[in-house]
Amino acid sequence: MKSKRYFNTTGFCMPERHYMIDPLRNQKIIFDLIEKTQYFTIHAPRQTGKTTLLHELAHRLNKEGNYISVVFSVESAGYRSITEEIANKKIINSLYSSSGQYLNKKNCPIPPEKYTKDLTLENYLIDWAISQTKPIVLLLDEIDSLYDDVLVSVLRQLRNGFQIRPKRFPSTVALVGLRDVREYKTKVRPSEVSLGSGSPFNIKAESILLGTFTKEEITELYSQHTKDTGQIFLKEVVDRIYELTGGQPWLVNAIAREIVVKILNEDFTKKITLDHVESAKENIIQRRDTHLDSLIDKLKEERVKNIVSAIINGDGVLFDNYDDSLLYCRDLGIISETKPIRIANEIYREIIPRVLNRNLQDSIEEEGETKWYIKSNGKLEMDKLLKAFQEFYSENSEVWLERFDYKEAGPHLLLMAFLQRVINGGGRINREMAVGTGRTDLLIEFNGDKFVLELKLKRMPSARQKGLDQISRYLDTLGMTKGYLILFEIKPSSIIPWETRVKWEDISHQNKNITIVEM
Repeated sequence: MKSKRYFNTTGFCMPERHYMIDPLRNQKIIFDLIEKTQYFTIHAPRQTGKTTLLHELAHRLNKEGNYISVVFSVESAGYRSITEEIANKKIINSLYSSSGQYLNKKNCPIPPEKYTKDLTLENYLIDWAISQTKPIVLLLDEIDSLYDDVLVSVLRQLRNGFQIRPKRFPSTVALVGLRDVREYKTKVRPSEVSLGSGSPFNIKAESILLGTFTKEEITELYSQHTKDTGQIFLKEVVDRIYELTGGQPWLVNAIAREIVVKILNEDFTKKITLDHVESAKENIIQRRDTHLDSLIDKLKEERVKNIVSAIINGDGVLFDNYDDSLLYCRDLGIISETKPIRIANEIYREIIPRVLNRNLQDSIEEEGETKWYIKSNGKLEMDKLLKAFQEFYSENSEVWLERFDYKEAGPHLLLMAFLQRVINGGGRINREMAVGTGRTDLLIEFNGDKFVLELKLKRMPSARQKGLDQISRYLDTLGMTKGYLILFEIKPSSIIPWETRVKWEDISHQNKNITIVEM
């Protein structure tokens, strides 16, 4: 009996077990490069389908019969203290053990223990290529797990063999990892180790970044579930999932799996609704599955911190190595590939502030059972909530801002933590944050009402006027006439005391009703 397929969130996908779309669907370039005996790199964030693509590519090449192909990981050699000699042995062992998954015995390389020459990767690959009648396509996964001399040694050996391909060395080598090859030079000691060229792998022809799913591809993926079960993902549901995930493959699968398996308990007669999508999103964020945990770990890195802080504040970026930090965050999938520079998708925009202000959220406790910010008709009292935040901020901000790892973004994160109770009460916060905008926009939805908050740091005397113009334009795009401009003073209270900086003012600006909340 054929096993039922499902949405996969662990390991690579297999068509007989999992719902999946062809990972090679947009990759004519890969087959062109192989035909031209080129070396190239493939890079993408974790859990975006790299390993699935590699397995599919190797199996397809072997099945078509013009090449022999193997995928293997070099991660076993990926620690700093390892010597080049031991690393070579580990990498060769990994290659040999993996080859049996893809090739028959006559096409596999010789067992390493029977190899009589100097056991280097270069020698091993030369003898393997000579023994074969077909060109070899070698796919090295986790290449960016290697460090220092070992990384340089592997790249040098591959470059040496490039000159004698395809008869006496693999015809094509693809290096696969999280980062593009341009980043590898930052993982070696720059003054002591060099490959003698501008690029550590200057023979590569192309660098291929695996993209996210389009809305049409998500529809195609989900339609496989519909074909198997009859359960439909309506267009409005797919549209919302695309908004939440930005097409990030793991998130696309995780949301679907959460709805089908956890929420609806695989009852395929039940209709999938937008409420199920929101519940799935919240469950995944609160549970912090492995994918989200690996994203969160990156927030501690200085390069990531610089970019994420700038996005949360809407600041321009003036620090050194800006371009490199930006590319690093893009390669990790944290930020979008297109301008303006913002967090890659709505789920990441939701979880990143929550993680950064988690300790504060945990310390803000509700006073008794009554939700004092909810009216008797169940509507949100935004004025009351923001006035309570003003009081909280004046009493607690200096202590909390000192504790924040992301100090620059501290005021914004404090307000987001305070507003978290809105989400906990069944509401929704949409965050618009991007580098260079000079602000952060929050659209809060609660029980049928919408509230627009614009957050701005008072870096310049013009901040108030610019903020009023900006929120007016933002309200125009939403077709709304009421909003809140939140201005944070960045000078310490020793210079501007709290009794003069805490203000509340209702004004009319460009035919909009704006409440200015200063603190």
